[in-house]
Amino acid sequence: MVRKLQVAVSGLGRMGARHARHFLERTPRAELVAAFDPSPEAQAWGKQHLEPYGTKLYTDYDEMLKHPGLEAVVVAGITTEHAAQTVQAIEADKHVLCEKPLSTKVEICEDVLGAAQRKPHLKVLCGFSRRFDASYRDAFAKMTNGEIGRPTIMRSQTCDKFRNDDYFVKYAKFSGGIFVDANVHDIDLALWFFGQDSIVKSVTAVGVTARYPDLKQYGDVDNGVAIVEFWGGRVAYFFSSRMMMAGQQDTTEVIGTHGKITINANPAFNLVEMHELGGVRREVDQTYYDRFEQAFVTESNEFTECILDDKELPFKLSGAIQAVKIGCAMVESLQTGKKLDFDETGAQILEKARL
Repeated sequence: MVRKLQVAVSGLGRMGARHARHFLERTPRAELVAAFDPSPEAQAWGKQHLEPYGTKLYTDYDEMLKHPGLEAVVVAGITTEHAAQTVQAIEADKHVLCEKPLSTKVEICEDVLGAAQRKPHLKVLCGFSRRFDASYRDAFAKMTNGEIGRPTIMRSQTCDKFRNDDYFVKYAKFSGGIFVDANVHDIDLALWFFGQDSIVKSVTAVGVTARYPDLKQYGDVDNGVAIVEFWGGRVAYFFSSRMMMAGQQDTTEVIGTHGKITINANPAFNLVEMHELGGVRREVDQTYYDRFEQAFVTESNEFTECILDDKELPFKLSGAIQAVKIGCAMVESLQTGKKLDFDETGAQILEKARL
């Protein structure tokens, strides 16, 4: 009999429900044995979609961690609970796949890393879904093969579909700001494509509240632009928005010394578009949303494989902290109206030190 990884999902909202369905239906080597969410709405959804397949529902997280045979937990609830639940699961000797970000505060992210380092036999991964997207992996492979020369400039955006309600305003109470919430994916891409050891040289950010003026009370915006300069001659430009009328639009462009790669700039299928000496080369495969969903399926299967086969995780947990650090610097620049500078070790150069 083939052994299956015994998995539980914490949080059955939009992201948690997605993870639950994927581990239940599209991850052959895993079995969704438990799920936690205290809300009546989530419990009702679980009774309809999970219980018929043998998944036990819990309203107490600690009790779920005691589920017989449980090996791994997917933490996919509210952002403010990510770190605490991840640490609890690690201390309970469970592998963890945590949705991004680990926390909106750097010091709390470091607490999670410390807990993981104390249990090196466990696999602890932060779920940056674009790292599992076939188009982004294809683009990264092309760049690594030297097809665009030395990557020098990156432009990347995460733009949410406009909502005619107060969801984004309510969410701003704990989101950490639009840069930490939305652009953390793009920041992670910059660290992936430019190199995980990239060191920030300067951060500048601006923003506006065009459709949701109530965001101002939280120091947040509905459209933000940030420029991050890295030591070694590389620059990343980030854009985030809460008001894309046509729908979610996530786009990345990497410009090298001999060409450029764009992902989802002009949505076709594979999403990768190569600009080279002979012109533009498009590679067609599936629709954007199909690939978006497939990235989560790949993530759940590779996470399961890493545990069952004791393989290395595709990227380190420390990278998730780097992304949050940069995102927090972008928020600070936005709120203070000042450019932030950093030395070649990555330490921030404070105002007094400049005098």
